[in-house]
Amino acid sequence: MKVVILGGNECMERQYKDICEEYCGKAKIFIKPSGSLKNKLGRPDLMICFTGALSHKVLKNAQCEIRGCGTHVEHSKTASVAALRSILEKYAAASA
Repeated sequence: MKVVILGGNECMERQYKDICEEYCGKAKIFIKPSGSLKNKLGRPDLMICFTGALSHKVLKNAQCEIRGCGTHVEHSKTASVAALRSILEKYAAASA
């Protein structure tokens, strides 16, 4: 499963990567997206948006980029490890 994480805490980026490796392999993490996300997102199976750390413009642009490619989008107001784990557990169980 390919995962893209938008937003979150800079100091927790390594933890996000480690947790994603436990559940699904590699993940692309964009804590503070700069520039266009058009060529950076790819075609993920799951996009996790930590909305407390994202602007509306970045969120809207990202959703426009993945529209039509079958990507599931999850929103979480908190960028905690527990929130990430619960989202990944839900989708890992659904894909198994």
